[in-house]
Amino acid sequence: MAVISDAEAVMRAAMAVQLRAIAEAEERRIPTGQGARKTETWLRATLNIAAGEAKNRVLAARMATERTNLQGETIPAELPATAEAIAAGAMTVAHARVIIDGVRRMAPVCTPVELGQAESMLAGYARDHCPHDLAKLAERIRYYFDQDGAFRTEEVQHALRELHYGTAADGMTVINARLDRETGAKFRAALQPLAAPRPTVDGEPDPRGPGQRNADALNALLDIAIASEQLPRSGGQRPHITVTIDFDDLARALREPGVLPGTLTATGQPITAANVRRLACDAEILPVVLGSDGLPLDVGRAERTAPPHLRAALQLRDGTCAFPACDRPPGTPEAHHIESWVDGGATDLANLVMLCGHHHRAVHTQHWTITVEDNRPVFTPPTTVDPERRPRPGGRPVGAEHNTLLQQVIPRPRRSEETTHAA
Repeated sequence: MAVISDAEAVMRAAMAVQLRAIAEAEERRIPTGQGARKTETWLRATLNIAAGEAKNRVLAARMATERTNLQGETIPAELPATAEAIAAGAMTVAHARVIIDGVRRMAPVCTPVELGQAESMLAGYARDHCPHDLAKLAERIRYYFDQDGAFRTEEVQHALRELHYGTAADGMTVINARLDRETGAKFRAALQPLAAPRPTVDGEPDPRGPGQRNADALNALLDIAIASEQLPRSGGQRPHITVTIDFDDLARALREPGVLPGTLTATGQPITAANVRRLACDAEILPVVLGSDGLPLDVGRAERTAPPHLRAALQLRDGTCAFPACDRPPGTPEAHHIESWVDGGATDLANLVMLCGHHHRAVHTQHWTITVEDNRPVFTPPTTVDPERRPRPGGRPVGAEHNTLLQQVIPRPRRSEETTHAA
């Protein structure tokens, strides 16, 4: 493990040196002097790397690296916080590309000061989070600054929705679809519980792959729809999806700009407050604001299995699996009692953590210690995993944590004439 970590540090240090050299090579027009049309093409041929990787390195060199011009003067990086993190070995080129793309999308709707605050926030977040989670935060910041544009984006996505199906030569049905955020959240919420791996039988795991489980889940979902006796009818009970948003923000959504966006819990994607309000007109809203008077989270000793409202709160806090760096595909998570129920542990939010099947078994067999600190699960490994037993923060919150970051670091957006008129 030490060799792996040390090797990564060396590679990041070497990458920082290479990016500075790429920036200086472009400043000196070395690629043009060697007959290349673009720096990306020259770098790809020079290093024999993929075109996408070459483009990422050139972009990072241009925007997140200090360079020296022909007069020997130092030119500061366009993204200084990102450049500092790269130089310190605290992020990869993949992180830098996410920040570059995010800043570019925010630029048309942000002042230079706001853009600097957003870049600094993303660079700090990148030090402890993977590029995937960083991209979610970048998208959330864009929604925060440009709610008018974000709403238009959602409307465009709805207009671009499509689903095609046909029969292949072998008789199998082929489905291809692009779903807007709302429909995609419904799809995931309905399919995921049915696509979980089957319980282990005689020590043998479920032999089906993720694609096969999803196909079987769709088959089960169709059986449920056909048996419901509601398929031919219009109306009936609406499907339930969970939207996470502060109740006060929801109430202010149409009369005050700058309200923080909500989150479609099934996908982790942000959704504008205006569309949350629209969904609330004809849907049962499951309140997932912790401590809401409308739904107490502490169910005491009466129930061993976490009830639906408590599972919803756990999934909001922990994601599909709270175990550090879990990359399990979405499915049906399991609510684990930190203090065993049979030993007197309560079925409440402070004593539960959401785990996938693999990590649920690992926690039990390897004897990990779990605590909840500041509403975030913390996992302490056994000495067989880490002799020093260093605690590791768990969970993958992308909604409430981002809202807190936004409120602390970035001021409310300016009131636009369009939003004022709508209010």
